[in-house]
Amino acid sequence: MKIYTKTGDKGETSLNGGMRVPKSSLRIDAYGTIDELNSHLGIVRTLQPPADLDAILEQLQRSLFVLGTDLATPLEASTGRVKRIEQKDVDRLEGWIDTMDAQLEPLQLFVLPGGSPVAAHLHIARTVCRRAERLIDALGRQETIGTLPLIYTNRLADLLFVLARYANKNSNVNDTP
Repeated sequence: MKIYTKTGDKGETSLNGGMRVPKSSLRIDAYGTIDELNSHLGIVRTLQPPADLDAILEQLQRSLFVLGTDLATPLEASTGRVKRIEQKDVDRLEGWIDTMDAQLEPLQLFVLPGGSPVAAHLHIARTVCRRAERLIDALGRQETIGTLPLIYTNRLADLLFVLARYANKNSNVNDTP
């Protein structure tokens, strides 16, 4: 199978279900940003974070593929075979937030992004996630996409912030208020 198809040479691409849309559409921008976020998490994993953090990051990467597919598949084109983000995915994020945050000093002030290399890259991932969240919100105002992609992305950005603080703690690096 060739990696190139030439079907996008005129600025359009296909969604799951066959509908053609401009590559500049909000839907493409939203799931493209999710793909970018997934790549940032891949960079974090190359920095060899602690095993518990790496296990979470791997599961997040797999969930981001699901979210990307969810966003690439209009609800009306879904045949039921497409896996979508579910409430249990949001619940898992909240569980990780609660578990990791319980191991950190209570947050009193805003912190500057940075610290250890793992934490710094997690902060970049968090900002990419917030951009994806804004794009998903805009998409949801134009098309019916369901509520869970936005909720999931909102919660994921919170988790990435907590994970950055956790990474700093594990590296004995203080957050900078």
